[in-house]
Amino acid sequence: MKKEKKNIENKVLLSIQNASYRYSDAENDEYALRDVSYDFEAGKIYAIQGRSGTGKTTLLSLISGLERCTEGQIIFDGKDLKNINLDYYRSHEIGIVFQSYNLLPFMTASENIILSMDASGIKVPNKKEEALRLMRSVGLKDSYADRKVLRISGGEQQRVAIARSLSYNPKMIVADEPTGNLDKQTEQDILDIFKKLAHEDGKCVIIVTHSPNVCEMVDQVYDLKKVK
Repeated sequence: MKKEKKNIENKVLLSIQNASYRYSDAENDEYALRDVSYDFEAGKIYAIQGRSGTGKTTLLSLISGLERCTEGQIIFDGKDLKNINLDYYRSHEIGIVFQSYNLLPFMTASENIILSMDASGIKVPNKKEEALRLMRSVGLKDSYADRKVLRISGGEQQRVAIARSLSYNPKMIVADEPTGNLDKQTEQDILDIFKKLAHEDGKCVIIVTHSPNVCEMVDQVYDLKKVK
């Protein structure tokens, strides 16, 4: 039976207001991103698409607090990113999922998730049990918990990466080409997880993608154009 979308009161969680990123070095002085304005609501899933060179990676870095916009502003939950503790923001408010998973290969699936809990300082009675709960939430059986991540498939590694991003219960999930290395069926499975996180759990999910299938599945698509 298909689950219905919960009646979640949407609010603008992230607002990008006339944001630009200009970089200068000995040979260049140009914009990687210019005058971008987008709003992202809690309880919705978004795709950001665009050709190579349109600034998708730059925009992701700005949203993640890895770079600061040189013009304009980015407002998260009512606060300008320029005025908040970005270390806290990245370890508590926003979860990041990478195309290449970025898991530590010498650790097990559960150890990768627990390490994220430790980094955020989250307090839970039993971290191993919490890691198992998170793995179950993304469709992984308990038997995967003690496997080294290199012993599981790419789709399973991406599920672990999503579980890791949820380990401190962030309000927003940002994913960079999360299905780029996956087959079509596994891509669909991962998208279903992201849709559940948005529509049932009320999180804001932002996916940077080249995939037409991803764009068809989300609530709204933002199309970045090359800077002129």
